[in-house]
Amino acid sequence: MKALKLGIIGLSEGNGHPYSWSAIFNDYDKERMSRCPFPVIPGYLADQHYPEAAIKNAKVTHIWTQSKNISEDVAKAAYIPVICEKMEEMIPCVDAILLARDDAENHLSMVEPFLKAGLPVYIDKPIAYSVVEAEKIYALEQYQGQIFTCSALLYSKELQLNQAQRDSLGEILFIESQVMKSWKKYAIHIIDPVLNLINSKLHTSKVFKDETTTKVEASCENGIELSFTAHEVSQVPIEIRIFGTKGNVILRFSDTFSAFKAALQSFVNIVQGVEVAQDRNTVLERIAIIEKGY
Repeated sequence: MKALKLGIIGLSEGNGHPYSWSAIFNDYDKERMSRCPFPVIPGYLADQHYPEAAIKNAKVTHIWTQSKNISEDVAKAAYIPVICEKMEEMIPCVDAILLARDDAENHLSMVEPFLKAGLPVYIDKPIAYSVVEAEKIYALEQYQGQIFTCSALLYSKELQLNQAQRDSLGEILFIESQVMKSWKKYAIHIIDPVLNLINSKLHTSKVFKDETTTKVEASCENGIELSFTAHEVSQVPIEIRIFGTKGNVILRFSDTFSAFKAALQSFVNIVQGVEVAQDRNTVLERIAIIEKGY
């Protein structure tokens, strides 16, 4: 199976995914990456062993950002050979697109030409801040499964229960979770992995907000109670606490590289037809929680 050619689009404020995602595919120049404006990225890349750590069946070959200087910086740091003057230039040259921006208010306009051209697209989290806006994006799909979107934390091994932990919990009664920064951009980091832990539809929800905190509480059809909290200013870890009839378990996120790599690999696998595409309704259910708190 031939390696995919990927085009990457960036850069939104505070989001260094074009640097990190490209490096996960392409390897990277250590000296140039050390000067990137997101110091956490060279930190966790340095813990990996290249070329073994790179995804093998795809490469980022084209890049576009809103600034040629930014594009050049990312391209040099992550060995991207082609810098595009306009993002649409990628359409005849690549097999799929990575929309590596988390400014969801711009997702619809940016993704439209690629979806209409039939290219598979990975849309950074969240796809939208409302179900209506997400449905507008999905309406552009030329075929089922063309869109892939999630928090990479959906794939975090630290935020998944192993069998021993499940046995120690007994029947799950309540799950509370927390994340720092804004609700609209970062709540998906806890919503995705929490809903991955349960096998139930959401039933009802309530919202609590003040100047620095947003909390959404939800009840599931199977009786499990959920609590999602985003702390705007507090430096809290990304954490999920699960309470059961026999005990409780704390899950804490720590491995950014592995989560990113697993999510990107899943997208590539879907494009290559070796993994089942995402369920659109599952995504929309999660966006509905974001909308509740937004």
